[in-house]
Amino acid sequence: MRKSHLNWVELSRNNLLHNISTIRNLIGVKRKLMAVVKSNAYGHGIIETANICLKGDIDWFGVNSVEEGILLRENNITLPILILGYVALHDLENAAHHNLQMTVYNIQTTRKLDELGKILKKEIPIHIKIETGTNRQGIHGKHLFKLLDFINRSSSIKLEGISMHFANIEDTTDHSYAQVQLDTFRKIDKEFFANRSTLIRHAACTAAILLFKETYFEMVRGGIGIYGLWPSKQTKLSCSMKDENIPELKPVLTWKTKIAQIKIVPDGSYISYGCTYRTTRDSKIAVLPVGYYDGYVRAFSNISHVLIKGKRAPIRGRVCMNIILADVTDIKNVQLEDEVVLLGKQRDEEITADYLANLAGTINYEIVTNINPSLERKIV
Repeated sequence: MRKSHLNWVELSRNNLLHNISTIRNLIGVKRKLMAVVKSNAYGHGIIETANICLKGDIDWFGVNSVEEGILLRENNITLPILILGYVALHDLENAAHHNLQMTVYNIQTTRKLDELGKILKKEIPIHIKIETGTNRQGIHGKHLFKLLDFINRSSSIKLEGISMHFANIEDTTDHSYAQVQLDTFRKIDKEFFANRSTLIRHAACTAAILLFKETYFEMVRGGIGIYGLWPSKQTKLSCSMKDENIPELKPVLTWKTKIAQIKIVPDGSYISYGCTYRTTRDSKIAVLPVGYYDGYVRAFSNISHVLIKGKRAPIRGRVCMNIILADVTDIKNVQLEDEVVLLGKQRDEEITADYLANLAGTINYEIVTNINPSLERKIV
């Protein structure tokens, strides 16, 4: 499918490398840094992002699926790749063939990998996901003995790492539950894995990296932070309470479009579907070729802004599938195909992912991840 050029995404190479360097400075040189590029690199573009990351000091990539891992391999990515999500039993061979490491937490997958390793005559590395209280993926400590007994008897499986994921480390300034989870992980590690000196343990997401050095272990997983976004306002507040020197994260993504038409709409006229907005004066309206198909969600109707010539232009009427309408009455010298910023900076103004998330009642993760993969990603 041909990439759309009516609206597009620009990625700042310098900002991405800055964010990687910031995280590297926090964790030190001895620990491994995984760049999490799942879900099309949080909407930024998985291949473009990965290629920039290779210029930075990273050691691993994290993906959600076999398909994402294979896409990286097909684009000459040779660093270790860990699939963080579920791998269907029928896809295990495909993952092993492309040297993708897998996260396991059940005996069925483990048995299948053992059989596969014997057929392929290779040792298949795995990471066990430990359940510590998020109650998503993961195996409870009480079920670990059976799984480990099978792994220890297998000549086809190599236990390379163990991991966990925090449930409530970024949406609060009270990190008592995160501490409970960390204590659980440490207890299980000590009970089951104390003699495995080469094991890669990883627990820290971006919020944990920014707040708690005790979560670092042998590797950390840099997700939203490498894209220059804070996990939440609570994380930033917690960070400021701990240290006056708050790490600087620089947003990587700018989302742009161009003006497709400029029209004068008389006073008292309705704009867009549903007649939800009526002009209160003769208005100059810019038609922009972007809509909810592209990821500019309908919740932005009548409340969001875009940037044109460094000025904020309010969205009038409902967001359509492929069109939004901006009021440029108070902006001088607006021309056909002038550049428009939907998300990012233009001159002294900025539309942030947090601003858009607040309007839509969601989080910055969803705003950027929702941007349609069909849009062109340009590295600048």
